Amino acid sequence: MESHMLAPIVLFVYNRPTHTLQTLEALANNSLAKDSILYIYVDGAKTNANVETIKRIEETKDIIKQKQWCKEVHIIESEENKGLANSIVEGVTDIVNKYGKIIVLEDDIVTSPGFLKYMNDALDLYENKDRVMHISGFVPVTSGADKLPETYFLRFMSCWGWATWKKDWSELILDTDFLYKTIPHQKDYSAFNLEGATNMFSQIEANHNGTLKTWAIKWYSTIFLKKGLCLYPRYSVVDNVGIDGSGENSGNAQDLFKVSLAQSVDVKPIKIEENLYAKKYLKRFYIYGRDSSFRKRLIRSIKKTFLFKVYKKLRYQ
Repeated sequence: MESHMLAPIVLFVYNRPTHTLQTLEALANNSLAKDSILYIYVDGAKTNANVETIKRIEETKDIIKQKQWCKEVHIIESEENKGLANSIVEGVTDIVNKYGKIIVLEDDIVTSPGFLKYMNDALDLYENKDRVMHISGFVPVTSGADKLPETYFLRFMSCWGWATWKKDWSELILDTDFLYKTIPHQKDYSAFNLEGATNMFSQIEANHNGTLKTWAIKWYSTIFLKKGLCLYPRYSVVDNVGIDGSGENSGNAQDLFKVSLAQSVDVKPIKIEENLYAKKYLKRFYIYGRDSSFRKRLIRSIKKTFLFKVYKKLRYQ
């Protein structure tokens, strides 16, 4: 695979030097890193940033300049603080418009050595397939993972290590008011919330009322409204090491989302439709977590019954 055929990589960083170093070291260990172009976007400090935050921003800048992480490295530093959502939307738009395709990372996404090959193989294979809008790198772990196919499609989107094309990103809907009014009235609205396993619409509500400012839910909503599909691997090719409470929009969920990385993914043509088993697998994870065994499902079911409530009341009187 020639370097001019490879998708450019964009990495967004701010003030987490330790996470950024892990991300860059893993990326450099990819088999195609030596042939790839990397753009690193560094957000500026907030006007009220304290001394410690400014120090971490400077340390992050020092780290990204330590090595030649890929064949080419371009650093774009912002003088002002744009915030993660604006930084990603602007950065992805600039680069994908220039190259036609893109691979996107944030400062806490540790990749497997085969991550870039998986992304580039998938971008090449599905470039001209209308329904395929997004390539996902992350897959959570729960019971039944070994029964997943090597690759499969879901309507659900993961933004932890992903890729897309200009033709699809150009469809991005940023109008939160439109999304807030439109999505609940779709005939397949239940699919938006993974048939009750999650409450994705709560993120639309939070963006709409101003308590949250994120970008990923808008991209997910766009894919949903366009009836798009996202490609996934059987096992994750990325690990999010930043869900430890240190991120701008993340709590501490490190144990829940812990994964063992697949070293490679064999990307071959598959039927372009949502995989029903994979959908059930993902629903199990979001309902039961890492352990979706029969015993845990039974306990959860029992807890919902009236008899269990009565028993619990009597037991602890």
